[in-house]
Order: sequence, then structure tokens, then C-alpha cells
Amino acid sequence: MAYQLNDRFKMFTLNSNPNLAAEMAQLLGCELGKSSVTRFSDGEIQINIEESVRGSEVYLVQSTSQPGNEYIMELLIMIDALKRASAKTINVVIPYYGYARQDRKARSREPITAKLFANLLETAGANRVLTMDLHAPQIQGFFDIPVDQLIGVPILSEYFENKGLEDIVVVAPDNGGVVKARKMASRLNAPIAFVDKRRPMPNVVELMNIVGNIEGKNAIIIDDLIDTAGTITLAANALIEKGAKAVYACCTHPVLSGPAISRIENSSITELVVTNTIELPEEKMINKITSISIAPLLVDAIDRIHNEKAVSPLFE
Repeated sequence: MAYQLNDRFKMFTLNSNPNLAAEMAQLLGCELGKSSVTRFSDGEIQINIEESVRGSEVYLVQSTSQPGNEYIMELLIMIDALKRASAKTINVVIPYYGYARQDRKARSREPITAKLFANLLETAGANRVLTMDLHAPQIQGFFDIPVDQLIGVPILSEYFENKGLEDIVVVAPDNGGVVKARKMASRLNAPIAFVDKRRPMPNVVELMNIVGNIEGKNAIIIDDLIDTAGTITLAANALIEKGAKAVYACCTHPVLSGPAISRIENSSITELVVTNTIELPEEKMINKITSISIAPLLVDAIDRIHNEKAVSPLFE
């Protein structure tokens, strides 16, 4: 597909998703803007934009995955540099929005860091945010600028549809994931089940019960992100114990921190399907993991924003 870009269009990337940004630029038929990120001797970040951006419509690609604090500072400094260089608009493409799990005060004296990050982006000079599967949808309301949230369910569903699995049941790993599971189940024309779990503290899960018929079926667990993989692997093992034929899992954001890779490797999961909102290093790309590119979806959204067409069809 040929995209129509005017001479004011420019796209830059920083250090979190260079391969994704390069694929996006190739699909758009444009060159990535020239810029460099260096460090002073004390570790402070220095950014240099090596071409004129005056009057340009800039799209800046940067996830805030780990090392999240480094990538956030890169992003904020680059936005400030673009603003001071007289870019007309600064559209920030954040495939993975970090700190999204800190979206409310669950206990006394807790920060709402997802809101703080939104404030920082706006203060730095961002005019629009394009992202994927916010962990908490209400984060859109933390901004006073347009926020377009794309969803990963269609891409993940298409993968499993093409795989040709039979006797599918889509499983939500917790009560909060039922809506996402229903969306995938609707696309795959399959029933749903969910795992009733209790989480006594962050990253610690006690499995409770499986609600729904999963016996003899190919179970597909869907979640927006997988961090330490405790929930997903316990759920997979429980599904096999309860009679599932095989267990597949999928998510949009493969955070995969700490013991996640070893847990997945040693679990009952046959295949874990993820997207490249977070760039996985080679040591994390084990045989069980399949990565799907979101570049075509992001490029379609950028084209619609750039040419002032409706983005809403991509939310469906």
C-alpha cells in the first residue's frame, strides 16, 4: 500500500524500538530523521537533532519499557528539543506506555504515576499520543491532548485464526481480563472461561478456580501484558490439570522481567504469542515465543492522522 506523505512529515526514533521504527519507515516509504543520543561523562542524556524540523509534523517512536526511566528521559528531552526547534506538531508514538499499572491510589499515600507521566509529556510539548493497549483505559482521560489507543486483539486473533486450531476456548487470566477475552472469543467464534485468582501482593498470585468448560479444548489465555509470568504460567498449569488439551497464551506487551523466561520455558504453555511493542533481546526469544509486528497497524494509524482521516476504524 502506498501512503501519501507531504513534505512536512518527519519520523524519528530513540533507543527503545529502533527495529520497529525502521520497519514503520520502510512501510511508509520515508527515511527516519537523523538524530543522536549520547551521554555526558556523568551519565546525563544529550540529544542532537541533525536536520531541520521547523514547521514539520513530527512522529516520534519510543516505548517506555525497561530501562523505563532512561527511555522516559530520552523521550522528554527529545520532545523538548523538537519544540525548541520549531516543529509544528509533535506526535508521540508510545507502543508500550510504562507506569500504566500505577493508575490509581490503591492504598494511602500512593502516587498516581501514570498521571504524572501524562503531565510530563504534555509539559514537554507533545501534541498527540498514539499507543497500544493501555493497561488501564482510563489513562486516556489523564491527558488534555488527543490520545489514540490501538488494540492488539485483532492481530493476535488473526494469528490464531490462521493457525487453524479446533475446539478453542479463550481464557481470561483474571476477572479484569474478561472483556478482552470476550473480544477475542467473538472473533474466533469460541466460548470463554476465566481464572478466579487472588493477588495478596504485587507479582504474587494465588490461583483460586477455573470458571468455564475447558476439558479437552485448546485454551488460549489472553492478557494485555505479561511481566513476571507468574499469573500466566500458574493458569496454564491449572488448565492442563483440569483437562485442557493444550494451552497457548498471548499478550500485546511482553514485559517479561525477572524469572519470566524460565517460568515460560518450564510451564505447560505450548506457544506464547506477543507483539513487538517491546523489543525483546535475543536471549528472551526462546522457541516458545512468537513475535508479531505491529508496524502495519501503527503505520495505518499514522497515515490516518497525517491525512486527517478517521482513526476509529482501527479501534474495532
